[in-house]
Parts: sequence; structure tokens; C-alpha cells
Amino acid sequence: MTSTDSPDLASVERFIPAPAEAIFDLLADPSRHQEIDGSGTVKGPSEGSQRLALGSKFGMSMKAGLSYSMVNTVVEFEENRRIAWQPRPSLSFMRWLAGGRIWRYELEPQEGGTLVRETWDITQEAHPRAVRGMRSKVIDSMTKTLERIEQVVAPSA
Repeated sequence: MTSTDSPDLASVERFIPAPAEAIFDLLADPSRHQEIDGSGTVKGPSEGSQRLALGSKFGMSMKAGLSYSMVNTVVEFEENRRIAWQPRPSLSFMRWLAGGRIWRYELEPQEGGTLVRETWDITQEAHPRAVRGMRSKVIDSMTKTLERIEQVVAPSA
């Protein structure tokens, strides 16, 4: 389900029958992002990873046709409630061309589990018009990501 009509924001929500702490721990561990990525582009951390916090930087190896890497900075962080990171190309000369979108996860504890919202926010993207056409594909990928999160944290559900 998308929750916004803005061309620069797209959100998907899913109720997951698991505690917010378990979901947040998964999201705050970049070594597990490949496991939950619904797009198939995340290949794994490009260096050792540790639990994320506000301001943390972590590299990620990616592949969408060609292999590339991104450096992500955690730009929003509220333990067990909200985490967001902003990827930029690892090669600085490419930053004028791409990067700046924000991937945000918001967790709302509810009886029997957690409502999880993933948002693709391109308001700070280098060239938002260039990526707006990806919106429907991104919504499909986010839907798959939330399904994968549920499979990891609530496998018997």
C-alpha cells in the first residue's frame, strides 16, 4: 500500500507479527541487508559492518547490470522506531550525477506485532526527475523487502 501522492516519496506498509526490537535489530545490521533486499541489487557490505547509529557510515556493494558501490550515512535514528540512510556513490566525482535518496523505515508497535513503513524519499536526490520513473518498480521492491523482513523475524507466522 502506498501512503503518499508526492512524486518524490513512495511508501509501503506491512503489519509484521514480531516485536519492533527484532525488526529494528535486523535493519540496523548492514551485513543482513542483502538478506532482506527486495530489489536484488544489494550484494553485501563492502567492508566490515557494525550496528548502525545516527551518523554511521557503511559501504554497500551493489549490482544493477553493472557492479558498483555506495557509501550510506545514517541520517535518522530513533532506537526501535525509525532508521534512515542516504546512499551516495563511493566515487566522489559521481556524486553530482546520482545519489541522495533516503531509505527510511518507521516502526509502530501494535498489539501482536509492528506496523513497518518503508519510504523511498528522493527529495534530496541529485536529479530527482531522472529517477521518478522508477517509482512503481521501487514500490514493488519495497513490498518484497517487507515480505522478506517478515520471513526473517517471524518465520512461523
